[in-house]
Amino acid sequence: MAAMSARLAPAGAVAVRRRRAEREARRRKLAVVVVIAIVAAAMLLVTALGGGDHPAASSLSAPASPSRLLPAGPPTPQVIARIGALHLLLPVNQRRVTAIGYAGGADGALALAPVGRQANEGLLKRLWHGLVGGGGGKPNWYQLPGGAGPPTSSLDVGAAPGTDAYAPVDGTIVGIESVVLDGKPFGQRIDIQPAGAPSLVVSVSRVSVDPSLAVGAPVIAASSKLGQVLDFSRVETQALARHTNDSGNHVLVEVHPAATLQLP
Repeated sequence: MAAMSARLAPAGAVAVRRRRAEREARRRKLAVVVVIAIVAAAMLLVTALGGGDHPAASSLSAPASPSRLLPAGPPTPQVIARIGALHLLLPVNQRRVTAIGYAGGADGALALAPVGRQANEGLLKRLWHGLVGGGGGKPNWYQLPGGAGPPTSSLDVGAAPGTDAYAPVDGTIVGIESVVLDGKPFGQRIDIQPAGAPSLVVSVSRVSVDPSLAVGAPVIAASSKLGQVLDFSRVETQALARHTNDSGNHVLVEVHPAATLQLP
């Protein structure tokens, strides 16, 4: 019996050491998991608080290079925003788009319903859309700061200066006015009364108007050329630039009630 006890003693000691080693391994694994969880929570909190201001992936395609200025022709018809039954089509050829953004528009501008996914939405919105759906699809768009109106009442379609701009709706031109900045004219604004929504006026600006345009002329969405994108980087810092590889020049589209159209 004494000999048997002597043989079992080392085995018992080995078992005790093994259990201690297993406990230590579990403690180390738990510590690693806790550290990872803390880091992840901190990252999620930062994203939730500031996610709306960070650049994200490109919208329709890779940002267009300023050197790609040869005419690309009209865009393929693509709805990028809605207001009631009125659909706004992309006013720039898809290959020339650098980014799409929404901001607050001028006084009286109406809120638009963007088509696609907000690329810089915060964590809470992403979680909500993950739970209830929505917020997906193409193109990607960015929420931009600034403006006096609702946060989606100004639609900015980025493109390099010199890019052709086309009508976003079918309708009739009811006004061509100069855009005045610091007391000086800088480009024009074309006002279009949509054929299917005569109580509204769609305004397109930050372009140099095509000489062939005149008040009373009909236009066709994604087909009728309005003019070319102007370089506004010389007179202001453009919010869209944080999401492009250039200075953020763009076509600006707003919708106003016809009776309260804002004039410069």
